[in-house]
Amino acid sequence: MTLQQLAYFVAVADVRSFTRAADAVGVAQPTLSRQLKSLEDDLGAPLVNRGKIITLTPAGEAVLPLARRMLADMDAARTSVAEIVGLHRGRVRVGATPSLCIGVMADALRRFHEHHPEIHLELTENGSQSLVRELVRGGLDVALVIVPPSGMDPALHTLPLLRERLSVASPRSGKPPSSRGSMTVTELSRRSLVMVRKGYDLREVTLNAYRDAGVSPRFAVEGGEMDAMLRLVEAGTGVAVVPDLVFAGRPRLRRTVLTPPLYRTVALARLADIVPTQATQAFTDTLLEFIGEVAATGGLSADVQVLHRPEG
Repeated sequence: MTLQQLAYFVAVADVRSFTRAADAVGVAQPTLSRQLKSLEDDLGAPLVNRGKIITLTPAGEAVLPLARRMLADMDAARTSVAEIVGLHRGRVRVGATPSLCIGVMADALRRFHEHHPEIHLELTENGSQSLVRELVRGGLDVALVIVPPSGMDPALHTLPLLRERLSVASPRSGKPPSSRGSMTVTELSRRSLVMVRKGYDLREVTLNAYRDAGVSPRFAVEGGEMDAMLRLVEAGTGVAVVPDLVFAGRPRLRRTVLTPPLYRTVALARLADIVPTQATQAFTDTLLEFIGEVAATGGLSADVQVLHRPEG
């Protein structure tokens, strides 16, 4: 068994085509087929069903996550060796939810790039559930994700960073949704709601709050990304439940707090059984340092609580 054979197998599993897999890894299709057959012979079982539609066998389904992990470990080993010379080469694959990309992550990435311009940064912006799946499969090195009520995946090491309040966003140009500056979920249910697509923890938290209050949402628009949702609110299409961090730099939005309050916890997550590379650790240190400085200078909303500060 070789890492190259495993890479060929993962390529086939990803695209479900021998021809496209061979193109993806840069070899001739017969070469890929021979190497995959050799891997299957070595393991003693077929990994793929070869037919008009390529599917994985039960053995293939079992081997796939192990193959991904082995390839990720080898990639991390190569990267770590290159970084030993002093962070002159390497990369960090970072993930964050759209609301966190707008504020915290964007500034932290800028600072990290200023300090380590040789390190290649790759940013993935997605819903928290999708980011967790990418972390588990080895597609990201570190990500800012939201801790679900059921807890994080045990395969991940998580460091809680922030506890932030969720509030109602409405257009500042329109009439306030409540004259008190606060409103209940029952009152919110009487307003047209702009809702992000499935995969965002924000969607699940909001819908759970409606269920707990015994009411149903009345959607104006459903299924967009965070930035589109905020623009729809600014345009007066409806109101939305959003994390407090997004109000910074959005003067066209009005913030109305919910009572009782809704909160969410933001955590920094990575695979638990893989030692972070030097570049990943340097980025983590930069992020923690930045959050600590912003909190110390009053740059965070009063309803955002910092849960971890760097030592010293």
